[in-house]
Amino acid sequence: MENLILYNYFRSSTSFRVRIALNLKQLKFEYRPVHLLNNGGEQNQTTYRQINPLGGVPTLVHNGFTLAQSSVIIDYLDEAFPHTVPLYPKDINKKFLIKQFCQIINADTHAYGNLKTLKYLEAQLKISEEDRKTWTQHWIQSGLSACEKMLVNTAGLFCFGNEITAADLFLIPQMVTAERFGVDITTFPKAYQIYQHCLKQPAFIAAHPFRQIDTPAELRIS
Repeated sequence: MENLILYNYFRSSTSFRVRIALNLKQLKFEYRPVHLLNNGGEQNQTTYRQINPLGGVPTLVHNGFTLAQSSVIIDYLDEAFPHTVPLYPKDINKKFLIKQFCQIINADTHAYGNLKTLKYLEAQLKISEEDRKTWTQHWIQSGLSACEKMLVNTAGLFCFGNEITAADLFLIPQMVTAERFGVDITTFPKAYQIYQHCLKQPAFIAAHPFRQIDTPAELRIS
């Protein structure tokens, strides 16, 4: 047992990324759900804020060592468990192209449509639900367009050739989120092809938001 605990939420795309990594590397972990909506958001409770002061998910605890931020957690897992499936190639140029790809999704796509951002737009700026949806669709389409341009030159079965890398761990959750917000992901043909292929892979199947222990019954799939 690797003594790994993952605090996460079934629908969180950043949590989804880390679940894929853990499953791909075949690392056993304890799943601790943090519901982002119940009781004002369980991430705001004092006990969780002591673990993660920012109150986000996911948070990984490994033998008492605590890390937040999915991109950092993924990098940590890759270095802490070098005997498992690697998430980055050894070639430095390719490695940093993958990191660039991940950053496009993490900073320039996901960040504009996460729950915290949308709640601020609603509560503080009084922006309507329809306008929030338009906002989210704009940034998702912008980010995925940039990813699609990269994939034209890098894609094989997966984002960077024929092996799963960190890029796939970031792309697939973002595609799921895009569908949720009504974005037509078929307009990104390379990304969509990779998306369909990844969803057939065991690590992605096991990590899917609708197959987690905290997935509501009405959303659960087999």
